[in-house]
Amino acid sequence: MSENELKQATLDYALRLGDDSLVLGQRISEWVSNGPFLEEDIAYGNVALDYIGRARMFYGYAAELDGERSEDDFAYLRDEREFRNFLMLELPRGDFAFSQMRQLLVDLYNTLFLAVLVASNDQTLAAIAAKAIKETRYHLRRSREWVVRLGDGTEESHRRAQNALDELWGYGHELFEMDALEQRLADCGIGVDTSLLRERWRSMLSEVLAEARLTMPEDGWAVRGGRAGYHTENLGHLLTELQFIHRAYPGCRW
Repeated sequence: MSENELKQATLDYALRLGDDSLVLGQRISEWVSNGPFLEEDIAYGNVALDYIGRARMFYGYAAELDGERSEDDFAYLRDEREFRNFLMLELPRGDFAFSQMRQLLVDLYNTLFLAVLVASNDQTLAAIAAKAIKETRYHLRRSREWVVRLGDGTEESHRRAQNALDELWGYGHELFEMDALEQRLADCGIGVDTSLLRERWRSMLSEVLAEARLTMPEDGWAVRGGRAGYHTENLGHLLTELQFIHRAYPGCRW
């Protein structure tokens, strides 16, 4: 790639990672004041802030590379088709078991992903990963404990946890599918070859599910498209709420 092509590819990559963080952070924030008890309200708020902060770092780097748009422009002034987040992250929060199961799947993925990104040839991406991986270790400890608690708990909590895993499973394949942009950046030592993470992710997940007495689903279906800008109807609703104030008061600063 030429220098300009590499710059544009890195910008697009940073945006993807920022989109992942922003969308999931927004979904997690929906639990604030809706958690099962006060400590979970506080915990969910802290996790949401971690993701929003991570989104700001990725968007801030994208803005630096872009030279014209700001991090607010990326977060608030793009439409649904311009977002490149994974589909799993935009799904409605569902019940407590669903959110915790999604968090476990994502936390395991992020643990592996960030451990590679921290060695990126791009110093800014590596620095963001170094900060984010510390947060992710806490996130994983929390989501793991909850999934085990729910799966190995009552008949009702076990049923809900298994149903959540079954509903989410087909969205997990997208995490490990590389497109041309990601492959080029991985070959340059800047991005992460996520296809190499799949088996380790499944192995780590299998250990947690065994402890939780949950069954790993069969690979019978898969949904994809987020990285290409094709989304479920849920992202449009999420962005309407997320972007409302900024669009209603153009140019406002927080």
